[in-house]
Amino acid sequence: MQPVPHTVNALLLRTDFTDDAAWTALCEAVRQPSEDGFQALLDCVDDPAYDGLTVEELVGLAAGSDRSFAFLVDRTTLTDPERPVLVVDLSDEPGRTFRVIPREMWGVENNLSLANMDYKDFAESVDPDGVFRGFSEG
Repeated sequence: MQPVPHTVNALLLRTDFTDDAAWTALCEAVRQPSEDGFQALLDCVDDPAYDGLTVEELVGLAAGSDRSFAFLVDRTTLTDPERPVLVVDLSDEPGRTFRVIPREMWGVENNLSLANMDYKDFAESVDPDGVFRGFSEG
């Protein structure tokens, strides 16, 4: 089965500018295809205007847009060994968040962008620490 293409890329917004190398490595990691060839379609936004942007500010900026979610790269993302990216709901429950590890971003991005799944499907499937590492089997 081939991945279904979609044209609107999700946003990966950098909000922490303390480690350029970690940011570059993260952008490469989140764009890596899965074993089945699925890939997150992301625009990596590296603009110092977003330095320190909060979830609340992002929700305000996104009001009235057609985006239903966005990914934020904050200090936790750049310093935690797993590089968990913050996923922000901009539609159903604006401001609701969970984190996702880079190798699982394709599934979150693809399914939310195509409306195959709802934000809550992922948010309610996180591990106890609030990080989505994939759906458990069984």
